[in-house]
Amino acid sequence: MITRGVFLLISLLIGTVSTLAQPDSRIEIDDDIQLVHLKDSVYVHVSWHYIENYGRFPSNGLIVIKRGQALMVDTPMDNDKTERIVRFLKDSMSVELTQLIIGHFHDDCLGGLQYLQSIGVESIANTRTIDKCKELQLPIPTTSFTDSLAIDFNGELIECRFFGAGHSFDNITVWLPSQKILFGGCLIKSMDSKGLGNLSEAVVPEWDFTVKKLMAKYPDIEKVVPGHGDIGGSELLNHTINLVENERAK
Repeated sequence: MITRGVFLLISLLIGTVSTLAQPDSRIEIDDDIQLVHLKDSVYVHVSWHYIENYGRFPSNGLIVIKRGQALMVDTPMDNDKTERIVRFLKDSMSVELTQLIIGHFHDDCLGGLQYLQSIGVESIANTRTIDKCKELQLPIPTTSFTDSLAIDFNGELIECRFFGAGHSFDNITVWLPSQKILFGGCLIKSMDSKGLGNLSEAVVPEWDFTVKKLMAKYPDIEKVVPGHGDIGGSELLNHTINLVENERAK
């Protein structure tokens, strides 16, 4: 059954189905899931979902591997694909997934949360996200933060931060300072996005200001991972601001 969160993504995803990297940096787990190597032990997990009358589309998440353990940022949109990633990490890479960071309350961030909780993975989310999960009777993340949270993941510093509303009222970003990698999630649009997509839960008046605060905080970004579509650099942030300004000018 297609959930409410899936429907919210349909128009968001138009034009974001191009490839993320060259084939030599890609691990094909199966027909629906890929890992794209970014840097050191940091990967983008790309999972493909099908909606009738729309077709297949990709969603991005992040995996950081350190000392035989993995931290995931956002799950695929369902428990099945999430389980397939976990099994691949364990069987093919000898890595155990121990932590999950959730970017916001939509399915493309926490669709696999129920499965991960069943195997004891710690789930981390903003208090705004947790409150929304309670309201919608979704699985509840186990660890909360309000404005920011610094995680020492086996020596890798990972910063979770709420800069303000945009794609949703609760969207956060994840920053790896030593790698200069930003996971912007659905707050940030890929370069081939022609618009902001579904705005039913967006906060357009604040969106560009949120991105500008992000840019001021992290001036040395090298790689940006959007929630859907191609990886890029800081040009994705400027592109997102332009899309928001165009939307407000209508």
